[in-house]
Order: sequence, then structure tokens, then C-alpha cells
Amino acid sequence: MKTPFSKMDGLGNQIIVADMRESTQALTVQAILALSADPAMHFDQIMAIHKPTKNKADFRIEIWNADGSKAKACGNGTRCVIAWLTDHDLGENFCLETPAGIIEGSRQSDNLISVDMGCPNFNAKEMPVSREIVDTNHVEITAGPLKDACLISIGNLHAIFFVENDLQHIPLEKYGPKLEHDPLFPERCNISIACITSKKSLNLRTWERGAGLTQACGSAACASAVAAYRRGLTQRHIDVNLPGGILNIFYREDDHIIMTGPIKYQFSGFLNPLTGCYKKDLS
Repeated sequence: MKTPFSKMDGLGNQIIVADMRESTQALTVQAILALSADPAMHFDQIMAIHKPTKNKADFRIEIWNADGSKAKACGNGTRCVIAWLTDHDLGENFCLETPAGIIEGSRQSDNLISVDMGCPNFNAKEMPVSREIVDTNHVEITAGPLKDACLISIGNLHAIFFVENDLQHIPLEKYGPKLEHDPLFPERCNISIACITSKKSLNLRTWERGAGLTQACGSAACASAVAAYRRGLTQRHIDVNLPGGILNIFYREDDHIIMTGPIKYQFSGFLNPLTGCYKKDLS
């Protein structure tokens, strides 16, 4: 079975968009791990497009991490899906059925891709966490210099640590895995460090659950913007500066989070969803 795919780049977030709508075979963990091990195909997430199961949705999206685990949300991956759908003349505005719920997105007149990531969840009982937490805006969890996290779910759980100095002096590759697997998080967690640069911007680095250090993480950008606003550090509408580029995040007064940014294609082709074998389209 040949499954069409495109390797895409969402600000350095490496995404594979796979068109599974007509596939009779499901993606296997074996195929995912084989693709992840290939230097040319290495990715952060696979966004598999399926036919919808809900009337409101245009398509259903299944999300896989590079380690073979499933994810509930991927902001940059969703933007890549929206771009792929518009470029294949499948519409202009979309409602996508995801594990985190219905997500809407569209291509803007400036060719940037916007996605409504829905509303953040601050309820600790729904995150989930292993102990009672009274205030998710200030959670005591420590690794090296990192402490006092803000916990937010954007369909997937994020812990945001605010630091005062440049982010590069904190070895996130050291503290990220420890915090991701902290006993507080029975389903693991995305870990980010953020530095406020003005009322309208912040810098961000993320250790992504199941993927490790990434150049960009859309849901982490959303979570950090909301966390900064909740703590009175920024306005509702800010730029989040990531190693891979800038995402514009608007935390609207109706509680919805709008994420906007660019994407680009690397190459396309066909893959075998059972084995991960693939062939680039050279036409």
C-alpha cells in the first residue's frame, strides 16, 4: 500500500503529513520507528490524515511521536496539515477532529497558517497529575535551577518554567528528560523554559514529550503565552521566539488561543505504513 506523504517544516519542527484517507493499513510502531531512525526522514511528529468520524469535522488527525507513542495535540503539526490540505485544493477553512477535540484552521492572505488551538485547561484533575494541586499557576517541582512551574493543558500537558536570564545557560537536554518522567506526571509532560523579553514577546525552548529537544513546539508556544499572561508578565497578543523562528500567539478574551506562523515543504513521496519503507517523488 502506497501512502502519500509530505515531509514538512514548521519553524524547525519536523513533521510528516501522511494521507491515510484511502489506506486499508494502519501505521505501525515498527514503521514509525524505522522512519524516525532514517536521517532523511527523522521527524518530531507524524500527522496522519483520516476520514472523519464526527459530523462537524472535515478530517480526523492521528498524531504519533518519534518514539512511537501517541500525542493528543501538536500545534505546528496541525498548521502543516492545514497547509497540506489547502495546497491539495481540499478547502480553505477546516475543522479537524483530533485526540484533543475539534481544532479549526485556515491559510491567511499573507500565506501564514493560523490554527485555533481551543481553550487552555488549568484543572489539575484533568491533566492528569499524581497528587492534588491547588494552584496550577505555581507548582513546586524542581530540577537544577528550574522550579515553580506553571502547568497548562493544551490538549497535552505542559510545564512552563520562567527564568530571568538567557535560555542557553540552562542545559534543557539534562533537565528535560528528568522532568518529563517526574512521578508527578503519570503520562509524562512537555517541559519548557521561557524568558520574558517584553510585554509583547518571550523566548522559549522546549523538551517535547516523546521527541526531545525541538526547534519549535506550537502547543508549548501557546502554553507559554497563556502562562505568561496568567502571571501578569505579558499582554494577550505576543510573539514567541523559538530556535526555529517566531510564532504569533493571541490568547483571546473568549479563552481561545490562536497560533499563526509559516511552514515549508521539504519533499514528498509514498510510504509503506506497515514497514516505514518510502520513496521520494522526484517528478
